[in-house]
Amino acid sequence: MTRPRPDWRDPVQFVACGFGAGLAPKAPGTFGTLVALPLWWLLQPLPLPVYLGVVALLSIIGVWLCDRAAARLGVHDHPAIVWDEIVGYLVTMVAAPAGWLPMLLGFVLFRAFDILKPWPIRWLDRKVHGGVGIMADDLLAGLFAAVALQVALISM
Repeated sequence: MTRPRPDWRDPVQFVACGFGAGLAPKAPGTFGTLVALPLWWLLQPLPLPVYLGVVALLSIIGVWLCDRAAARLGVHDHPAIVWDEIVGYLVTMVAAPAGWLPMLLGFVLFRAFDILKPWPIRWLDRKVHGGVGIMADDLLAGLFAAVALQVALISM
């Protein structure tokens, strides 16, 4: 089945698709997550309450953004929609120390949880629809990855 191609002239689709990263022919979620790396680098010096506020705001925006983009594309959770991966990675990196190692480890952990979708992430992915559903599984994957990242960093 061929999926419709996002219309980059539509700002909703352009942003929801990670400013074009979601158009990658293979692993669009991974490319979408790569968009989050420089964003995290810019946000990580913020005080934790401010960082959490920004991530919460981006999550709320993401529910609306992903819902609208999916509706315009006519496909629930179109693979090109990667805003959820961007915000999911930012959840992973809550309270992570600055540096390349935490950034890379957080990336790997988030992608692992997002791809493998252990329970209840898979359940959310299958049962919750619309913008909430698109965002929820990645936010939970980000939370799981954040816990794993903190445990890994403490163990080092």
